[in-house]
Amino acid sequence: MGSTLPYNNSVSDAPPPTPLTIPRLLIGGVTSGVGKTTVAAGLAAAFRRRGLRVQPFKCGPDYIDPSHLTRAAGTPARNLDSWILPHGVLREVFGRAAAGAGIAVVEGMMGLFDGRAGEDTTGSSAEIAALLQAPVLLVLDVGKVARSAAAVALGFQRFDPSLRLAGFILNNVANPRHRAMVEGPLTEVTGLPVLGALPRSEALRIPERHLGLVPDAELEAGGRPEVLASAAETHCDVAAIAAIAAGAPPFAWAPTGLFPQAPVAAPPVRIAVARDRAFNFYYEDNLDLLAAWGGVPAFFSPLDDGALPAGSAGLYLGGGFPEVFAAELAANGAMRRAVAGAVDAGMPVVAECGGLMYLASGITDATGATHPMVGVLPGRCVMRQRRSRLGYLTVRARGATPLLAPGEAARGHEFHWSDYEGPPAGEPAFTVVEDGARTEGFAAGNLVASYVHLHFGAGPGMARRFVAACRTWRGQ
Repeated sequence: MGSTLPYNNSVSDAPPPTPLTIPRLLIGGVTSGVGKTTVAAGLAAAFRRRGLRVQPFKCGPDYIDPSHLTRAAGTPARNLDSWILPHGVLREVFGRAAAGAGIAVVEGMMGLFDGRAGEDTTGSSAEIAALLQAPVLLVLDVGKVARSAAAVALGFQRFDPSLRLAGFILNNVANPRHRAMVEGPLTEVTGLPVLGALPRSEALRIPERHLGLVPDAELEAGGRPEVLASAAETHCDVAAIAAIAAGAPPFAWAPTGLFPQAPVAAPPVRIAVARDRAFNFYYEDNLDLLAAWGGVPAFFSPLDDGALPAGSAGLYLGGGFPEVFAAELAANGAMRRAVAGAVDAGMPVVAECGGLMYLASGITDATGATHPMVGVLPGRCVMRQRRSRLGYLTVRARGATPLLAPGEAARGHEFHWSDYEGPPAGEPAFTVVEDGARTEGFAAGNLVASYVHLHFGAGPGMARRFVAACRTWRGQ
């Protein structure tokens, strides 16, 4: 598959002359749902409470967990994905964001060794830990085990001896006696410390629904970071964990050409970016890249605003939960008309997943009710009772789009519980490389809409191309 892509992860990137000192650690898990987000957000909040500037990261294609990390750290979280991103780009994304931070906290995804497929660790948290040379703390949910936790921990320790496994965090501990029953055998067989033991507590749980955790934007999060920080301070050895992070070796990265090497001389353009409770699935680095190439994000709310930001020359509709807020989106007719007018005027528009749903004629929610949407795509999006698609994929542009040139490929992911039903709008945007018979999305003029989430770091020209399209449209 490597030959289909504009990059090769086997290529070694030359490091800059002076490696950076970046205290860092990765919070991994035995499986999904063991409490990685709770631990990572709690530690980030505790480090912040101690006066450190905390830079959070999330492994994999996830938008929800980063929202909780962002609130806890007070700094926008960024994604690290070693399958979607070339390895040099991943190191650059990490190095740029973490430079000057007092500590970097990286939350893993799924189980520590789970990645794109089962035959190796490609795309896994373990691979990212290796790329970052980051020490790893492993979270174990011990709510229903005692001595057996030692067998699990030993297996993870021995599975990859090169892993920088530094210790363990226990979650769902019933009482001190339960902790002792777990900790004694575990430390005896692994020789590594238990650095924290969080109690069973509803106050520490984050609500869930069909795509995972409920985003931070929808929660009355008020004092949640303080609750998590207090839990970490009380039940974890925060000082010892900070010392482990500080013991990481110097970190080296090199520019890859993803960001401009000098400020862009052309005048900036405004790109309207939908961001509210319904739309908040964005890679922070995508917004940074747009800004770096001269496309200044101007945030607006399809729920609450009546018009696009003044002077907008482009429109970026990310993912989110439009199905949850479909009635409210439908009620805001002024915004729906404004978006339709922008599309009709030829403004460059990128719509991903929830953005595609918003552009459709309507959304049929889980109750069977259909709510009118923007209507520039003639079909409707229908919610299913089970997940429709989930996974990584490679897409190749069938024609020119605001992101990719004809024939250009990029890696991305999809995760949705709805399907588009009805006539197409324009031509299919992409061919799915892994399944040449399958097409995805729609492209018409300056509009590209699909269920695929793309990290602009997966194709070095995507952000630059989008901004250029916006600048051309504004000039016309």
